[in-house]
Amino acid sequence: MDNFKKKFIEEATDLIDGLEKALLALEENSDDPALIQQVFRVMHTLKGNSGMFGFDLIDRFTHDLETVYDLIRNGSLRVTRQVLDVTLAAVDHLKLLLNEDNYSDKDFIRAHEQLTLRVASLIDTPQALEQAAESVSVLSNADECTYYILFEPRKEIFSNGTNPLYLIDEVASLGNSLVFAHLNRVPKLKDINPENCYTYWEIILVTKEGTNAINDVFIFVEDESSLDIQKLADLNLLNDSTFVAEAKRIAAEKEDIGYNMLQTLAEKVMKQQQQKQADIIKREKITVKDTTISSIRVSSEKLDVLMNLVSELVTTQARLSLFAEQNAIPGLTAIAENVQKLSRQLRDTAFSIVLIPIENMLTRFQRLVRDLSNELHKDVVFITEGSDTELDKTIIESLADPLMHILRNSLDHGIEDADVRQKLGKPRQGKIILKAFYSGASVLIQVSDDGAGIDPELIREKAIAKGIIAADRKLSLRETLDLVFLPGFSTAKKVTDVSGRGVGMDVVRRKIADIRGEVEIDSEKGVGTTITIKLPLTLSIIDGLLVKIDDTHYVVPLSAIDKIYAVPTKEIYEKYNNVVILDGRQVSFFNLREEFNVGNVDSEFMQVVVVNYEEKRVGLVVDHVVGEYQAVLKPLGKHYKSQEMVSGATILGDGTVALVVDTNKIIKQFASKQVTTNK
Repeated sequence: MDNFKKKFIEEATDLIDGLEKALLALEENSDDPALIQQVFRVMHTLKGNSGMFGFDLIDRFTHDLETVYDLIRNGSLRVTRQVLDVTLAAVDHLKLLLNEDNYSDKDFIRAHEQLTLRVASLIDTPQALEQAAESVSVLSNADECTYYILFEPRKEIFSNGTNPLYLIDEVASLGNSLVFAHLNRVPKLKDINPENCYTYWEIILVTKEGTNAINDVFIFVEDESSLDIQKLADLNLLNDSTFVAEAKRIAAEKEDIGYNMLQTLAEKVMKQQQQKQADIIKREKITVKDTTISSIRVSSEKLDVLMNLVSELVTTQARLSLFAEQNAIPGLTAIAENVQKLSRQLRDTAFSIVLIPIENMLTRFQRLVRDLSNELHKDVVFITEGSDTELDKTIIESLADPLMHILRNSLDHGIEDADVRQKLGKPRQGKIILKAFYSGASVLIQVSDDGAGIDPELIREKAIAKGIIAADRKLSLRETLDLVFLPGFSTAKKVTDVSGRGVGMDVVRRKIADIRGEVEIDSEKGVGTTITIKLPLTLSIIDGLLVKIDDTHYVVPLSAIDKIYAVPTKEIYEKYNNVVILDGRQVSFFNLREEFNVGNVDSEFMQVVVVNYEEKRVGLVVDHVVGEYQAVLKPLGKHYKSQEMVSGATILGDGTVALVVDTNKIIKQFASKQVTTNK
């Protein structure tokens, strides 16, 4: 809904700007019926749209303005200087009404009341004045609250790959904060274990988000830390310089500040705030939301240039970090860390710019379903869910054709004729649902129909007839359904202009693979079919884990990783059927040294990177884990285009190249090879 509100605000701003120009022109020519009609039309549009998107105050305010210009339009009222003055004042006020933050300001409320009554007085009827009085209400908006947070990580938190500083940074992003890092538990140098965390934090946070949002930051470290979140006040305590100075003084003098001490201090501040509240409100400025530049049109070429520059910046930042690590220059490490933080924030901002909602391409699909269902004489309703889900614009552009293929197949092969559906006890109207939603660092797009479904026996018969599989070969349901993605494979009984030529589903898989996506089919005969497409959010930069096998570096996407374990090398090479016990659970693994034909390792321990594969956990064994790495993806070139296990390459800080592996494809290929070998 927030996205729709933003669009309304942008459109309303354009309407108000046009209204202001029309009123100024009307002042020069007060009898021009076209200008009067234009003003009335804007009032009417604003009233209707504002009510639809929850701006009830604008709805009520423009109601009387619309009535004024309806009277002028009908000749019952003339355009006078007084009418124009009130209307122009109303235009300025409408701009303020678009910013809901103003609704909590008492001066704003008072101005709104006065202007509402001035507009009603132009109509000059008891009923209008009565309605205006009723529409003036006390406005409210959620105020900021101040929270106390005590975050005490356990010593072993690093072993899970968690960096507490990222959590602190995420908390700070919820609002305004004051952070105290306590080092009093750090032991003497000779007793320090570099794998342990000895620091804990006290945070004073001012936010509108509430305790649930704060808890969400620490949701994945609940078992590895102690967390205490308590509200200090229903106002912004960090705006009070006395409170901030006193909190800093206590932190400097004592090991811990503590909630009780801050609560006492907060109570003093709140008493002072209550006494000064009237003066503070008078000093506050009513701000107009800068909606006129909240959205701008930028050519896609400029966005591509921006993403390329951000990618180069990330690569240069990696070189800087490596140089700082290799050269003990005072202050350089701090600069490198700051550049890393800034480049990460810039990267995330650039990503958000190039992400566009899926709804941008839905119109063509709605038109396709409408036209094709008429052509096929089928009654089909097309439903969309999650249309505000966002994807990289490059992915959106590459996704249109595969989705068109899928929708054509659903309409032609999936949805039955109305008479057939009625005989089967189904509604005469067929249904196709396109659903999009986030799943971790990926986006899932599902196209479902309630049609005939896919007959696995028919697929098997066709595959045997075409010589694709042997007659005695046994396949699971998933493997059987995957046969429809083979080139030239079709179960259509007749060729039509829509589909059935064996060209389509293989193109779908290939095009989706080109954008590092995956596609799979679930179907039940007589019930319907669901095709799921799994896509990355972006194609440019990923957060990865840099690992090493022999002298070669590889990058594993962080979104796929579940956990990392250090396992004795002897256990890896002596395990039967490549299964190892990790945290009391059996985990199948692939030794990448063996799979890549590198040879044996001479180190005492190897690292098992456990990744999520379909609904399972699978281990990938590597020599060393170097650490987290922002990988700028570069294509491998046309000679390696058919290489599925590697999705791209990235340049490391020292100029060497690391391959970015696709964990799903790598496991699928190794598992297939293992099955073939066992046979």
